[in-house]
Amino acid sequence: MLRTFLIEGALFLTPFLLYGALLFATRGSAMPEHWSARAIALAGVVAIALVVASLFFFEQGRDAPPGSRYVPAQMRDGQFVPGHFQ
Repeated sequence: MLRTFLIEGALFLTPFLLYGALLFATRGSAMPEHWSARAIALAGVVAIALVVASLFFFEQGRDAPPGSRYVPAQMRDGQFVPGHFQ
């Protein structure tokens, strides 16, 4: 769960960080007064789109076949066996 939260948070912050880096590269400063409302709104829309797309993408890999049973991760003979569906 923590990993998902960190990934989603990073994806949400990415457009803002990229815009700040662009401002720093072109104007030499990324101070808040250089940020236009339009750019912040656009970065917000892109951030939300990235989060929604990643939620959809990550959920696609977790589908289990109907009637399957989840076997949790375990240690067997000193080896880690990841969780899987049977």
